[in-house]
Amino acid sequence: MRSKNLIKIAKEVIKIETDALRKLQTSIGKSFELITKTILSCKNGKIIVSGVGKSGIIGKKWSATFSSTGTPSFFLDASNASHGDMGQITSNDVLILISLSGESDELKNIIQYASRNKNIKLIGITSKKDSLLYKNANVKFLLPLVKEAGPGSFVPTSSTTIQIALGDAIAIACMRYKKFGKLDFKKYHPSGSLSIKLKTVEDLMHSGRNIPFVNENISMKTALKNIERKGLGALVIKDKRGITKGFLTDGDIKRLSNLKYNFQNLKIKEVIKKRPISVDKNMLAAQALSIMNTNKITSLCVHQNKKKDKTIGFLHIHNILNANIT
Repeated sequence: MRSKNLIKIAKEVIKIETDALRKLQTSIGKSFELITKTILSCKNGKIIVSGVGKSGIIGKKWSATFSSTGTPSFFLDASNASHGDMGQITSNDVLILISLSGESDELKNIIQYASRNKNIKLIGITSKKDSLLYKNANVKFLLPLVKEAGPGSFVPTSSTTIQIALGDAIAIACMRYKKFGKLDFKKYHPSGSLSIKLKTVEDLMHSGRNIPFVNENISMKTALKNIERKGLGALVIKDKRGITKGFLTDGDIKRLSNLKYNFQNLKIKEVIKKRPISVDKNMLAAQALSIMNTNKITSLCVHQNKKKDKTIGFLHIHNILNANIT
């Protein structure tokens, strides 16, 4: 088979699935809103997702996405449910069943079980209005009928694509409603490359006694000793009230030594940079690195709650690079 034909097939598949997503987009309305509100209102129960075959695989993805975005959830294997695992479903739970036909044998027992318990909210995701699932669901979403990619339109492709997209839409809607932000997301992703991207200034900064603080009234001679002892290439200057008054780097000292013969006798407050660049502790470390690169500096003061005159941390470029953030 020629390469051109292979590329043509790929483009046809993507076009068919894109058309299916457009159909899904036009289907989003009151039923989607009701599903989201039902999930958000589940305070004393659990969010349980189940499905069979490809829908089951997608159900696992739904559950994983929910859990990682602030909506705790777990997947229930439909086959095992009829052999004891049905006990995982209890009052006040929200049960989401995904089935293209809405008639899968493995789901029938779960549907009957949920229907007998009025305190279980059953959300049905299916493409058939006359199905057992659609008829018995408390909240229902009718998936649009779409053309499957491939010869004969029988391979689950477009239908599974819209199922995945619907789950993502529900998860993100709940996430935004809960104001679940990057710092919350970071708590659930402590490992891997994603964790590195989500590291904040606070994760990497020097704090407490490790901040290179000195008093504004010391001499430059004393400052030289301090900058060498602290080993961070810079000093944060504060007054007796703890207010940050300025910043001094070893580069500043070198420039001063070339300009002033007796610069060591000067008080440090006479030569400091009086408006050091300070960043919030919750800023992403990658963003702090960008600020350093833009301003051609190697360290930053750190503050919290917009109190830039109160330094709570010190961030050096080496702290960022050592964390593999580039």
